[in-house]
Amino acid sequence: MEASMRSLEQQEYDWYFRACFAPVSRTVFLIVHDRMLAEDVTQEALYQMLRHSRTVSTYERPEAWVRRVAIRMAVREAQRAAARPAKERLAQPVPHHELPDPDVARAVAVLAPMQRAVVVLFYWEDRPVHEIAELLGVSDSTVKQHLHRARHRLAAVLGEEEVDDVRR
Repeated sequence: MEASMRSLEQQEYDWYFRACFAPVSRTVFLIVHDRMLAEDVTQEALYQMLRHSRTVSTYERPEAWVRRVAIRMAVREAQRAAARPAKERLAQPVPHHELPDPDVARAVAVLAPMQRAVVVLFYWEDRPVHEIAELLGVSDSTVKQHLHRARHRLAAVLGEEEVDDVRR
């Protein structure tokens, strides 16, 4: 019995999906002016309908609920897109004197991602080990281990002597 109920619910959802997708997607497209984004927003609104199916199925017009959710999402996306250029103008490029030497940057790029993150946070942002551990959600000893391995790898890549200086 329960399986047949799920099947009925699935059939009803499939019907709403097919019935709503094209018209809602068209409306969203007219708001965001991007076909792929419109389809993504429409799919997300229909997914929200599925997530809230117990409530939405009691509405007289569930398709109107989907349309309203999709329109709200589309308006938010359009607002973000409109604000993006102003925010990008506010972003300051990193001054060249703060960038690492190109050889060092290439050497850091070969590190494993976690080692790279630890090196950047420790050396360039001058953060203490306990703060790095908190940021990355690992223990202090894990941060120290990544630093040790990263220094060893960097020394090998750069052809320099390894210095062990985990100091905080």
